[in-house]
Amino acid sequence: MKVDLKNVNKSFTKGKNEILPVLQDIDFSIEAGEFVSLLGPSGCGKSTILKLIAGLSHPSSGKLKVNDTPITGPGTDRVVVFQEGGLFPWMTVLENVTYGLKIKKMSKAEAEEKAMDGLRMVHLGNFTGAYPHELSGGMKQRVAIARALVMDPDVLLMDEPFAALDEQTRLVLHQELQDIWEKTGKTILFITHNIREALTLSDRVLLMSTRPGTIKKSFTVQASRPRNPSDSVIVDLEKRVMAELEEEMNKVLKEEFGDDYRFKTDNVRDRDHSDMGSHI
Repeated sequence: MKVDLKNVNKSFTKGKNEILPVLQDIDFSIEAGEFVSLLGPSGCGKSTILKLIAGLSHPSSGKLKVNDTPITGPGTDRVVVFQEGGLFPWMTVLENVTYGLKIKKMSKAEAEEKAMDGLRMVHLGNFTGAYPHELSGGMKQRVAIARALVMDPDVLLMDEPFAALDEQTRLVLHQELQDIWEKTGKTILFITHNIREALTLSDRVLLMSTRPGTIKKSFTVQASRPRNPSDSVIVDLEKRVMAELEEEMNKVLKEEFGDDYRFKTDNVRDRDHSDMGSHI
């Protein structure tokens, strides 16, 4: 299912009269079955784009379409996985995953069968009776992913789903998400601050500028799958993305601290996962 954004702008009202522009002339497409990541400094509008595509918000101007049909609100063809899984604490894993299916009036037996297929896909088939408080952070996100997948959406929208996880768990989930994407052929839009995460997972990475956010540059990732973060193609591309992102981060920091401030790149070059701009 193809997603199209054409000249999309979004502004919010700040106070009584001030208008705060968040997105400016956003223009890109995601092809059916493509895995695309949005990367950029905090506040650049990444999550706003995701909410617009999900139909949870509306643009100030411009057009958003899925398969040439205008997006006017939420739909079962688009499902969101948020940073916090949003599981119901009083429900078991199986009940959480079947929740949306039952709202669709699916029979209990059919819903549970479909839920079990989803849970096996994320390797949680033996945890159907567990409650969220009994699960690790990574397991909770797997449940959230399974809950999204069983709805059989055409487009999976993922808003920093692994940001709160430790590095080891994140790496495991990277591999699992790649496997799921290859098996299901879903169209995925993935929001992240993590350069290496974006390059490891995606066919294409869209780098956004500081607010008002625009699409500054598109990077096609031509490394073979399954991806290895130490692959020379990934490492080289990471340096190129880092250079572009540092330029945007300098703009933010100069605005806050004045023209004398400059982002010290040497302090972050060796960080394992290149998590840039998440605290700006």
